[in-house]
Amino acid sequence: MPELPEVETVRLGLAPVLEGRRILRVEARRGDLRVPFPERFAERLEGRRVQRLTRRAKYLLAGFDDGGEMLLMHLGMSGRMVVDGAGGIGGWRAPVAHDHVVIETDAGTRITFNDARRFGLMTLIAPGDVPAHPLLRGLGPEPLGDGFTAPALEAALAGRSASIKAALLDQRIVAGLGNIYACESLFRAGLSPRRRAGTVRGARARRLVAAIREVLAEAIAAGGSSLRDHVRPSGELGYFQHRFAVYGREGAGCPGCRCDPARGGGVRRIVQAGRSTFYCPVRQR
Repeated sequence: MPELPEVETVRLGLAPVLEGRRILRVEARRGDLRVPFPERFAERLEGRRVQRLTRRAKYLLAGFDDGGEMLLMHLGMSGRMVVDGAGGIGGWRAPVAHDHVVIETDAGTRITFNDARRFGLMTLIAPGDVPAHPLLRGLGPEPLGDGFTAPALEAALAGRSASIKAALLDQRIVAGLGNIYACESLFRAGLSPRRRAGTVRGARARRLVAAIREVLAEAIAAGGSSLRDHVRPSGELGYFQHRFAVYGREGAGCPGCRCDPARGGGVRRIVQAGRSTFYCPVRQR
C-alpha cells in the first residue's frame, strides 16, 4: 500500500494540474471501488473549480472554490493517478484495463484513476465533516506537522506493552506511516522494533521523531518508493527504494554499521503481526 511519501508525491504531481482548474467532465466507468460511488457522483463534480488539493495521512482531499462538498480519495493497494494531455505525459493515451475514473479539466488535462485491485476509493464529503468523518476522525498527528513532537509521541506511547514497530503502524499514534518507513525510521533512531513502545521516551523519543521526519522528507524528495505499483502522475518512478538501509535487505550489511554478514550478521527479518520487519540487531537496541 502506498505510504505517506507516495501519497504526498501524488499530491505534488496533481496540484499543478488541478488547483485553479474547472472540472469539465467526469466519467466513472463502474459503480464502485472499495465503496460505491456517491449518487450522481460525476454530476456533483462537473463544472466546479478546484481550489486546493491537500493530504491527510494517506488520503487526498480536493476542496472547491464554491465551498461545497470535497472530493476524498484513497489510492488503496494498487491505485495510481495518471495525468495526460496538457500538463501531463503528452498526447491522449488510450484507455487501459482498470481505468475506473476519468477527470477532464478546462486546461485540456485528463486525470485517470487506475486501480487494478479496486481497494481505493473516491467519495464526497461536506467540508465541516472532515475532522469527524469515519475515515479521518481517529487519525493521529501528521508526522511532518507541528503537532508531532517527542513529548506528544511519548504521551501516546505511555504504558503500551506492544512493540514500538506495531505502535508506529497504528494510525492513531502517527498518521500515514507504514511498514517500509517504520523499519527505516527505527534503524536511523537506533531502536529495536521489538522494544516495548512504552519504553520509548526522553532521548529515545526525540531520536525517533527526528528519524521519522528525516526519512519521510527524503522519501518525498525522491518521489517515494516504487516497489510494486507506485508511479508518479507524470509516469516517473520513485527511487527512494535505492536508499533503503534495512527494508528488504535481509542478510546484507548495514550502512555505517560494524555488523558482518559473513559471520551471520547483517540485516535480519522477523515477522511482527503478520508483517515483515527488517532491522539490525547490532545497531538497534
